[in-house]
Amino acid sequence: MKKLVSIVCLMVTTIVFAQNKNARTSLEVDGVCAMCKERIEKASIKTKGVKSAIWNVETHELKLIYNEKKTDLATIKESILAVGHDVEDLKATDEAYHSVHPCCLYRDEEIKDDHKDEESK
Repeated sequence: MKKLVSIVCLMVTTIVFAQNKNARTSLEVDGVCAMCKERIEKASIKTKGVKSAIWNVETHELKLIYNEKKTDLATIKESILAVGHDVEDLKATDEAYHSVHPCCLYRDEEIKDDHKDEESK
């Protein structure tokens, strides 16, 4: 009986003090449309350890849930940069940026204005 109580106490202690390995964070990612949203979220999710990635077209905020034991924020940012989207303090290479669909060239003011016009319709 003492062994059973000891095992139960050990299990409860382990569960109570288990470290939460999932981190939640958000960061700003540039883009202008639903195609950008799909590309940004897909690049994030394909990064090992990312459990959830939701990008808001209007606010440019990417909300992430990821396993800190499997990845880190720098790795996730690199995945997003590789598909052509700027992240907070880092810019995608010109080659990666120009690989996105022409309507997704978010650095071009004319394209940004076109998307604003579409939103107001």
